[in-house]
Order: sequence, then structure tokens, then C-alpha cells
Amino acid sequence: MNIPNILTLFRMFLIPIFVIIFFSNIKNNLFYSICIFLLAGITDILDGYIARKYNLITKWGIVLDPLADKLMLLTVLFCLSSSNIIPTWILIIVSLKEFVMIIVGGILYNKDFIIPSNKFGKLSTFMFYISIFFLIFNKDLSRYLLNLSVAIAIVTFLNYLLIYIKKKKNIKEHSI
Repeated sequence: MNIPNILTLFRMFLIPIFVIIFFSNIKNNLFYSICIFLLAGITDILDGYIARKYNLITKWGIVLDPLADKLMLLTVLFCLSSSNIIPTWILIIVSLKEFVMIIVGGILYNKDFIIPSNKFGKLSTFMFYISIFFLIFNKDLSRYLLNLSVAIAIVTFLNYLLIYIKKKKNIKEHSI
């Protein structure tokens, strides 16, 4: 267990804390829960930076890191949607995309076929963090950014699909 993987586990630990604070009766619960979400984003940046800089990239981390991102994002979107802060369609589209990626990622992982995150995935995650952050200050801007984030998430999904198709094609060509 290395530091990047510990940070990823910590990010997963923040998920129930986010939910507890979000649904609590404390004053400014939205603000505090979004702060928890941003803390999760900081751990995401740190674990990736440390893993790359100190060559601490593990197969486990390659899989667990994006899973932690997906679980955190889906939890946040579920909470926001269930409280009518964001439209339900955002949750539905992102959930479908993420569940397909989790299931396919698990299948590919079992076949030693890993597609690591790329710039599109990082941009998509970043945009969701920014758009949710702006819920605190400017809900209209946040809604615009959320729509943009969903569009980027769809492009990201298509990008991963193309990578998968190309890798599968290369494997077939090399095995002939």
C-alpha cells in the first residue's frame, strides 16, 4: 500500500462523510458538503501527481483511482438531484456512462486489459468539480457548467470506446 493508494482510499472514505453532511440539518450543509467534495478532488490531484512523480503507479491504483472518482461523483450527483438542486437527467446520463465504464472496466481488468485515464477523463472530472463548486456562488453559471460537463463526459466516453476498439483491433492483428 503506497501513498497514492492511501489517498485514493481516503477519497472513498470521504463519500459517506459527504452524504452525512449533505443531508444533515447543520447550517450551510451544502457549503460544507461541497468542501468535502473539493477535498476529494485535491486528493485525486495529489495521488496522481505523487504516483507519476515517484513512479508509484500500480495496477490496483490504475483501477481504484477512477473508481473512487466515479463513486464520489455519482454520490454527489445523486444527492444534488434528490434535493432538486440539479436536474435528474444529469444524474441519469452520467450514471449510465459511469456504470457502463465500471462494468466494462471490471471485465477488461480481469482480462489484464486496462485502459488508463487520459486527458479527456481528467478534463471531464475537473469540469464536474468546477461546476459543482460554483453551486456555492452562482447557480446559473453552475447549471451551464454542468451541461458542459455532461457533454464532455459523453465525448470522454466515446474517446474511451475508440481507444478500446483500437486496442482490440491491434491485439487481433498481432495474434494473426
